[in-house]
Amino acid sequence: MSAFHGENKITNGVYQSKELYRWFSFVEIQLATNNFDDALVIGKGGFGKVYKGFIDGGATTVAIKRSNAESKQGAGEFWTEINMLSKLRHTHLVTLIGYSDDCDEMILDYEYMANGPLADHLYEYCRKRNGFDIYHLTWEDRLKICIGAAHGLDYLHTDTEQGVIHRDVKTTNILLDENWEAKISDFGLSKKVSTTQTQTHISTNVKGTFGYLAPAYFLPRRLTKKSDVYAFGVVLFEVLCARPPVDTSVEEEEQIGLALWAQKCIKKGTLDQIIDPSIRGQISPNCLKVFAEVANKCLHNHTKGRPTMSEVVGSLKHGLASQGYIRISGQKGTISILFLSSAHVEAKGIDLGWRKWKNNGPKNGVSWQLPYDPIADDVILSYCHF
Repeated sequence: MSAFHGENKITNGVYQSKELYRWFSFVEIQLATNNFDDALVIGKGGFGKVYKGFIDGGATTVAIKRSNAESKQGAGEFWTEINMLSKLRHTHLVTLIGYSDDCDEMILDYEYMANGPLADHLYEYCRKRNGFDIYHLTWEDRLKICIGAAHGLDYLHTDTEQGVIHRDVKTTNILLDENWEAKISDFGLSKKVSTTQTQTHISTNVKGTFGYLAPAYFLPRRLTKKSDVYAFGVVLFEVLCARPPVDTSVEEEEQIGLALWAQKCIKKGTLDQIIDPSIRGQISPNCLKVFAEVANKCLHNHTKGRPTMSEVVGSLKHGLASQGYIRISGQKGTISILFLSSAHVEAKGIDLGWRKWKNNGPKNGVSWQLPYDPIADDVILSYCHF
């Protein structure tokens, strides 16, 4: 096994280091996972399974992601992940420990995140899927997690040698360590963009996850850093409402897309009615007002109308500072007056995308799991007709 070493110090949350990652043989990976024992599986996705593993004689716990033969994530995404994470080091980014391409395998080794994806702590279906009890996050827990994740995205956008667009921001890609610190993960779809060039966007094929795609990216395929900001706005409403970005089980069509529904509720002054019931009594009115305003701005149809991630961090910290000394009664109408003058920006891209899936997706063989999994270019193009 070979390794790369360098100095490792932290300045303002950023790890100042050379490339730090290791190559593992397939035999070493087998030993680390007890020959890929299903009892050690801690996650599953379109890429394959994620195992809890033990390296360095059992002294270090890691998460080992092994791509399967049917994976949507090909060699391009595999090497993108390695190249990105080998250079990106920050408190709020998951650390790549090593990889293996031995025996034609594609395996990635990450730091172990003891509390798993944020989604697992929001949705009942995630808890049942993973088969273990999940700690129920308080409002303050959720707010701090959002601030941490926003710090990670701000670093990607502004503090790297070249700006990085994550391209797949969602609650399953925000992982929580043993101290409940949030870390951004999964960089297989990421794109670098020059921080000095005058061009404001990248023209590219559509990749990401349905429900999180910004209209300006989803329709004309113009990718910018503000595409990540839009997706993060969806994440903020997920955290507030504890429901996925697209919910096909609801009867009311206007409630299928979370972004559009939340924005309509803000306009009508009924946002308090769609908050996760378990945290309604924990949010101060001023904190909720600040949080809803920044989430709503993130979802602006036009990229120039969205804040930067640095501005999002500042707003969320302001919300946290106003939290903790006022408790709402939970009575209907208590919060609604706060939002009567809020701007309303409809998420037309998501709404249009959903309607086209509803009308054409099943006939084209598009999976009902589309809202939850990364989507390939040809799938999107087959029913959206760009």
